[in-house]
Amino acid sequence: MKKNLTLLPAILLTTWLGCGGNQEATAPANTGVNGENAEKTKGIIAYTPQTLSNPFFSVIGDHIRAEAEKNGYEILIVDPDYDVKKQSDQIDDFIAKNVTAIVLVPCDRLSVGPAVQAANKAGIPVFTVDAKCAAEGAEIVGHVGTDNFQGGELAGKAMIEALGEKGGKVLILDLKRAHSCVLRVDGFKKVINAHNKEAEGKIEIVSELDGNGDRTKGYQSTADALQAHEDLDAIFAINDPSALGAYTAVKEANREAKIKIIGFDGQLDGKQAIKDGKIYADPIQHPDKMGKQIVQLVIKYQAGESFEPETLIPATLYTKAEADQDPELK
Repeated sequence: MKKNLTLLPAILLTTWLGCGGNQEATAPANTGVNGENAEKTKGIIAYTPQTLSNPFFSVIGDHIRAEAEKNGYEILIVDPDYDVKKQSDQIDDFIAKNVTAIVLVPCDRLSVGPAVQAANKAGIPVFTVDAKCAAEGAEIVGHVGTDNFQGGELAGKAMIEALGEKGGKVLILDLKRAHSCVLRVDGFKKVINAHNKEAEGKIEIVSELDGNGDRTKGYQSTADALQAHEDLDAIFAINDPSALGAYTAVKEANREAKIKIIGFDGQLDGKQAIKDGKIYADPIQHPDKMGKQIVQLVIKYQAGESFEPETLIPATLYTKAEADQDPELK
């Protein structure tokens, strides 16, 4: 079926997007591939997230697609699967296709720099969504993301509430190569440190381990921490997949009644876990807004209009009270 993709209408091709794996969906648009279609579209917006196995990035992709199509653009979405080398090769491919704009969620905020610089040199604007690129010399035209530091502060407040007056020992599952996740941990620590200056029941961060933003690594790191810290009281995970992996390890150790878990994101499986009592709370993001707004920045850029280089969307805290009233949940 793939060998016939170029014969399908653009609207059929775009139904492949956001499904995970390494699928690629595109339709030719003013790239010289198909002169007939070149005049009917405004160009191609290319999107490479960290992975499409995380539903959060798929939701962003779905709304990038919807907003792009509504405004006359084609869409190209690929999956680097957390591999910065693969993502850099994808950006090189975008350059070869002469796409109109690149929307990037860096797999590594520093190592992706040379690929971004290559796009800069080719005159293709690069935008980031969710996570920033921090590489020196890499020019990013615009960024839309969550106010991750503020979201981390919400997670800290939720942790204080979850542990109560006695405080306790906390594991952090981080993802240091993603700037957005570094900010979440920084916001979390700010609130915890302020709490410890005033409260008798101290909250001690006993370990920070890589959760890789996925269930498998979240599970493995938590299992290791549970062996090293038999008196662990709580976990803060930088996203829902790593929080759900942590819960599996906690349950296997028969410690789910004692250990509280705070996640981050607010995707459907994370929200369901909150309703089911597996996760205590989530600062939730709004990937639908992020996908729509990043395309709006691309459109403004193409029109020569001015815009703020950074748009941050505040996170909101989602607890069991919200989950019990959520019509999307079982």
